[in-house]
Amino acid sequence: MKVIVVDDSSTMRRIIKNTLNRLGFTDIIEAEHGLDALSKLDGIELIITDWNMPEMDGLTFVKSVRASNTFKHIPIIMATTEAAKEDIVEAIQSGVNNYVVKPFTPEILKNKIEAVIK
Repeated sequence: MKVIVVDDSSTMRRIIKNTLNRLGFTDIIEAEHGLDALSKLDGIELIITDWNMPEMDGLTFVKSVRASNTFKHIPIIMATTEAAKEDIVEAIQSGVNNYVVKPFTPEILKNKIEAVIK
């Protein structure tokens, strides 16, 4: 399964990528922000994105993906520090399939992924 990790923090991308590797995912692409990610979606089967990023934030990115006939089916997990209930509701209304608040454990990420790819 081809996954894209979208986060402006190279450290967070590495943490998520290492977690994905331990879960058996080996085909992982990285992007620094939503605009960067939009150009890399061909073949992607799962998106894990941050909310707060320069150029194009995660919410705008999610809305762009959902507006695309080509990519709107891809499951999206928002991995962010935004923990307020209204933020979670806004993200889900924008098209996020699941939501995880940083910091999270590998087990939590695994559960979130399993919930969206079943």
